[in-house]
Amino acid sequence: MNKHDFVVGILMYIASLREKKQYSTAKSYQDALNSFRRFSGLEEIPYVYITKDVLLRYQSWLLAKGCSRNTVSTYMRRIRHIYNLAVEADDAPYVPHLFKGIFTGVESKRKKALPSESLRLLMTSPVTDPQQKKTQLAFCLMFLFCGMAFVDLAHLRKEDIKEGVLSYYRQKSGSLIQVEIPVEAQGLLNELAADTTEGSPYLFPFLEGMKTGEDAYKEYNTVLGGFNRRLKTLSEFIGIHTRVTSYTIRHSFATTLKEQNVPIEMISELLGHKSIKTTQIYLKSFSLEKLSTVNKLCFESVYNYTPKVG
Repeated sequence: MNKHDFVVGILMYIASLREKKQYSTAKSYQDALNSFRRFSGLEEIPYVYITKDVLLRYQSWLLAKGCSRNTVSTYMRRIRHIYNLAVEADDAPYVPHLFKGIFTGVESKRKKALPSESLRLLMTSPVTDPQQKKTQLAFCLMFLFCGMAFVDLAHLRKEDIKEGVLSYYRQKSGSLIQVEIPVEAQGLLNELAADTTEGSPYLFPFLEGMKTGEDAYKEYNTVLGGFNRRLKTLSEFIGIHTRVTSYTIRHSFATTLKEQNVPIEMISELLGHKSIKTTQIYLKSFSLEKLSTVNKLCFESVYNYTPKVG
């Protein structure tokens, strides 16, 4: 085992993540390794190979292949973390400002939130296909339950509902979320839960509940991929050509509240964020329509201003 090799370092780190059952994070590091290997053409990557010039060329390579800046950031942050661990262990040379000029931030994209009319159509348009109906019901409930993430919806348990209140801990942050279930939503909930097998521990029929560990993680990813494909089919059927994913629901919920002037602190609590900074990433931009309206009103208030007489 060569301790001066990046591949060895990252594979050891991935193994430690899997031992801690952090399968999603482990996959993210594995994806970064696979990408960096394809770029370098090397099976073994000595830490001395990772220079500022190599990182800049890798960044350009990723962008040329059509990767988003957020994907670039994720891969670079994974490489930086492993490199820094190696520096601390004296397995890699310390290079001042090695990652300076490399994009490691978060780029918010305005197009993730849907306008209210598109949301309404997705929730209320008549559909007859059983799979589309199931997807539509899930869409409604995710929006109704404070922009719930699909991972939380899929893992809801029957005992999470007591006396008309839904209480659960977010899979990602561990934050406790509590939502009163409106009377009009009970029918949606019952309809989606109708297909859940009797022995399943889950409220809704997305996961079998029989797998554990990494197998359970893989099962969830398969289910998530299927749900997003069905969302795409549903949106196209209704006539919405904007890309719609499970994340779109959460982002649209937050943006709708923002444009209704709900305080960011309340939006953050509803979403179950541990930090308002995370919520601010969701809410970086108002819609173009909202910005245009405010801009027009501002101009008219000055251009048509009439001074008071007397």
